[in-house]
Amino acid sequence: MNKKEIEYKILDLKTDYVRLQQDLEKLEYVKGNLHPLEKQLAEMEIELQELNKLLGEIEK
Repeated sequence: MNKKEIEYKILDLKTDYVRLQQDLEKLEYVKGNLHPLEKQLAEMEIELQELNKLLGEIEK
């Protein structure tokens, strides 16, 4: 992936992350099952860390 592709993927993940956080808050309010969303958020955090690391390496 090139720098632009990585930046786009990071932006896309951040947008999805915010949306999922909002969904999680709604589920908390109605006492829904939070585990699947929490797991998905954790996976997104790991992917964001990896992409940011890759972006940092490209920018060097």
